[in-house]
Amino acid sequence: MQDATTISPVRARLNDVFVLTKVRLNTLVVATTAGGYYMGAPAEVSPLALGVTCLGTALVAGGAAALNQVQERDLDRLMVRTRMRPMPDERLSVTEGSAIGLGLCIGGVAILWIGANLLAATIALATALLYTLIYTPLKRKTSLNTVVGAVPGALPPLIGWAAARGSLDGAAPWTLFFVMFLWQLPHFLAIAWIYRDDYARARLPMLPVIDPDGAMTGRQAVLWAATLLPFSQLPFVMGLTNATYGIGAILLGLGLFGVALQFARRRTDARARHLFYASIVYLPVLWVLMAIGRN
Repeated sequence: MQDATTISPVRARLNDVFVLTKVRLNTLVVATTAGGYYMGAPAEVSPLALGVTCLGTALVAGGAAALNQVQERDLDRLMVRTRMRPMPDERLSVTEGSAIGLGLCIGGVAILWIGANLLAATIALATALLYTLIYTPLKRKTSLNTVVGAVPGALPPLIGWAAARGSLDGAAPWTLFFVMFLWQLPHFLAIAWIYRDDYARARLPMLPVIDPDGAMTGRQAVLWAATLLPFSQLPFVMGLTNATYGIGAILLGLGLFGVALQFARRRTDARARHLFYASIVYLPVLWVLMAIGRN
């Protein structure tokens, strides 16, 4: 029987791997992949095929997150929020972090290729490459990194759709992409405002860092929330969903827009947190409505 002295290091190492691969954050990636699969699937959804798609996507997402933390270990060391992550705290080496990241990405792409199809695997690979090779380096250079980073963040529903149908023909799957793309922007602007001091310490040019009074940050949050309103109607307009979704999406969008407007009028941490939580509520409810209202 093992005692606490042998179990504790194992648990600590597993916890470090969970933090490195952002397991909790990537539940959103898996959920939207499942949503894309369900929306693109025929009437009868195969639980096994859905599970394989979600597993492959989860591995790729975890691998990309690990590689991101390897790349940003110097920046994470400077920020209060991230300095105790396993890479900046040197609980994992660069070799270990890189091996975990690459192994998960390769394994996830292989699972999607074998268990789903080449298109789904290719989109997952593109997601990881965009995240690690384009978005991550851009964070050091321009505030536009948020917009660029929203692209790989919006691709998981397309992985699911491609796995279900084997193609991305027509406009329908891209409506899911645009909903996810636009949702991320007010969401991440809220996060960037809350942690603006941390980003400033790391000399990352996030919009709230280069916009100290927050006027532009507030305007952008309102702009993106407003743009999301009509785009969220596209699944209904394209015939993917019924009026239940359409009406619900309008109400949710108006709510998110109202919270973004309140933040723009008074840029406080409390208002930014309201916007963050509103966006967290918005997305799962929207996807539930989409699933319920699927035609």
